[in-house]
This record gives sequence, structure tokens and C-alpha cells, in this order.
Amino acid sequence: MPTSRKPAEVRPKRRAARVEPLASLPLFFPLEGRKVVLAGGTDAAAWKAELLAASGAEVHVFAEELSEVFETLLERGSVKGHFVHHARPWSADVISGAALAIADAPSDGAAQAFYCAAKAAGVPVNVIDNPPFCEFQFGSIVNRSPVVIGISTNGVAPILGQAIRRRIETLLPTSLQDWAALAGRIRARVLESLAPGAERRRFWERFTDMAFSGKAAAEEATSRDLEDVFSEAAHVGQGRVTLVGAGPGDAENLTLKAMRALQSADVILFDDLVDDSVLELARREAKRMLVGKRGGRESCRQEDINDMMVSLAGQGKHVVRLKSGDPMIFGRAGEELTRLAEEGISASVVPGITAASAMAAELGVSLTHRDHAQSVRFVTAHSRQGALPDTVDWTGLADPATTTVFYMGRRMASRISERLISEGRKPNTSVRVMANVSRRNSVSWSGALSDLARGVESLATDGPVLIAVGEVFASVGQATETALYHEMEIRASAAN
Repeated sequence: MPTSRKPAEVRPKRRAARVEPLASLPLFFPLEGRKVVLAGGTDAAAWKAELLAASGAEVHVFAEELSEVFETLLERGSVKGHFVHHARPWSADVISGAALAIADAPSDGAAQAFYCAAKAAGVPVNVIDNPPFCEFQFGSIVNRSPVVIGISTNGVAPILGQAIRRRIETLLPTSLQDWAALAGRIRARVLESLAPGAERRRFWERFTDMAFSGKAAAEEATSRDLEDVFSEAAHVGQGRVTLVGAGPGDAENLTLKAMRALQSADVILFDDLVDDSVLELARREAKRMLVGKRGGRESCRQEDINDMMVSLAGQGKHVVRLKSGDPMIFGRAGEELTRLAEEGISASVVPGITAASAMAAELGVSLTHRDHAQSVRFVTAHSRQGALPDTVDWTGLADPATTTVFYMGRRMASRISERLISEGRKPNTSVRVMANVSRRNSVSWSGALSDLARGVESLATDGPVLIAVGEVFASVGQATETALYHEMEIRASAAN
């Protein structure tokens, strides 16, 4: 019988108090009303001119001829700064007093001349697409001004920088710039009316939730909502609990909502199976408490976990109950939600990727491939008494048109095989077993239902095991098998 243990605080792994090497120093350089010299009339120069003027600069363009794109830009003007066109080549005297000097030079000789002139004038210089003559680089930009995100690969991988920019663009709503501007307008009131520490943090956490809700900051309801947020932040009342699905392991499988919950938590109660990489994404100041439950091992009692959530929420804290996989699938979330509801504590759930879905994705197998399975069932391999559950429909699980995934099945592998075969499932039915799904040390076995116990025993790990039974696994081609085998080897090498 597993013994009971008390929840234990786990301190985050803090890095040494130093900055890792930087390829270059990221700076945000104000250009409002300042002179910038730009030599060249090409399309590339036009893009730099538009960017500089959008920052409020007075862009002096030196070029005898302008491309059609550049001429159109000058006719249209800038959204913020302005352009001054000089229909002649640049000269050394025009650079003096400028904040920046940029050129699109036709040759290395011309680039060197411009570079030397700017250096002599003490002006930072950039020759477009010519790194040896650049004292600074233009990175990819995500513009939600006053929120501005700059991305640099130090010139070695510009395509990667653009891909990163596109990824970030999808994460940030366009309305974020209005919310950022609103934050600037109310900042003084926050400083005056809310005490430093918990009160201000509660306010800005709720404000951030509103900013990422998709609601426009200009809506009339916003002012009413803000008054409510100010009131809540100023009065420490009852806290809240968020049940968060951490997925089976890989931190990249977290949802955006899960990330925001981790970043706003005061206390995190996490299971044994939650990967360290997920915890590393949490707010550094959050208190971490290990409350894991593992079959056959020393575990925290569910009643103790429930009591702790109630107690911490009663102190006005935001408690994140971080569970492996999805909280609503074999996560005992129902018991926790019931207890919280009885205590009148606000609770919400953030779903996560359940292990069976991650397993299917990793194997490249559809659990409901229409040629093989018309239903899928997730079954726990343990009853309340710790034995194989008799309350499930074993006759239904023996249906050849059903894919069945058993969770926590290591110790019950032999009994699962025997029971399914006795209920009519063919001994040669295809089976997949995977441990440590989505983690670097994941391992897999495939074979027939009659060999299931031997297959599980062959897995050199004590990690959580999934047993998947069904004809869909017979459809895995040799190419997929070979690719998976090599991936497992790579992961094992990386883990070592």
C-alpha cells in the first residue's frame, strides 16, 4: 500500500546571478524630432526611411534619383516624422549632428567612404546589407506601439528572425497597443491608490487578462471594468484556484492560457509528473509545493491537497493546481472542484493535452482512423481499490472497431491482456506501449496483445506508461517505425 506524505515546498532552480553572452546589446533608441541621414534612393533605402520616420525622425534623403517606391513614400508622407529630399549625393558635412547615418551603397568602396565619414563625425552608421560597415543592425519588429518588440539574429539568420516575428505576431492581439496606451494613462492612479506589492500586482494581472481577452480598450465597458479591478485589487478578499493542464511533458504543448496562469500564480501545487521545464515558465516569486500522487509510492492524500487549496485561497492567493496531462481526464479534478464549490471559492480549469493525444501525435497514428476504429476510449487501469476496474464495459473494449488507451497501466499489463482476450479480443491485436510520452526519454514498444506483459517489462524506465490497443496501430508503416526508432535513439542520447 502506498504511504501518505505531506505536501513539500520545492524551490525553483535559480540561475547564477549573471547574464549569458549577448551577440549584441538590444537598445530602444528614441528618434522623435532628431535628424537622420539616409544616402540612397533604392527600395531598400525606402523601407529604412519609412521605419525611421515612423519613429518620429526627420529623415534627410540624399539621392539624385529615387525608385518608384521611394517617390510614392515621399508623396504619401509619414505617419509620424517627415522626409526632406536632397536631390544630390551625400557629402561628409551633412552627417554632422545626425543621430544616425544609413546608406544603401552600390559598392564596397562607396560603403567604406560613407562608413569612415560617419565614424569621423561620431555618428552610429549602418550600410544596408553590408555587415562589415555596420555599427548597428535593424532587427525584425513586432509593432504594437507603445509596445515594440525587436528581434535580432545578429545578421546570421534573418529568415529565422522573420519566422520568430510571425510567431509573435500571432500571439499578440492588435488591440494590445490601445491597452498599452491605457496603461500609461492610468499608471499614476495605480501608484497613488494601490499599495506596492500584492495590491499593484493583483491590479496589473487582472489588467493584463483584460488586454489579452480580445476586447477593445476603447469600449465604454472598459472604464466600468477598471473600476471593479481597482476595487478588487485594493481589498484582499478570497483568492481563487485555477486547475491547469501541464500536458504530458513537453513545455511547448502548454496553452497560452496555461502560461498566463503560471505567470500570475502566488502558489503552485504540482504533481510528480509535471516536467521541470513547465515549472521554469512560472513566475519566479511563486511558491512551489510538490503534492504528487504516484501509484504504489509515497503520495500526498487528496484530502490534504484539497485542504491546502482551500486554506491558501482563503488567504487571498491565486493558487494554480498544476496537473500532468488534462485536469479533467483521470486527474481527480471533480473531487477538487466539488470541495472548492462547497467552500465558495472561485475555480476555473485550463485544459491541457492528455497523454493519449500526445502519444497519437508522436506516433503519427489517428486513434479514430475511419478504416479501423469508429470509437476511442480512455480507461484507467486502476480502480479505487488499486485493482483492474470491473465497472468498465470490458465487452465493449473488446470490440475490434474500438481503440482503447489504458492510463497508468504498467502493473496491470498482464491482467489487461488476459481480460481483453477472455472477452473476445484477438490475441494478435496490435498494441502500442509508450512511456514518458512527449519527453526526451520517451520509449516505445509495439507488438501483439498476447505479448503485452513482456513488452511492458522490456521498457527500461519507471516513467508513466500508456497502453494503446487497436487495429489503428497495425497501419503504422515501416517508414514511420524506422523514423520513430531513430528519434528515440536521438532523445536517449540527448538525455544522457
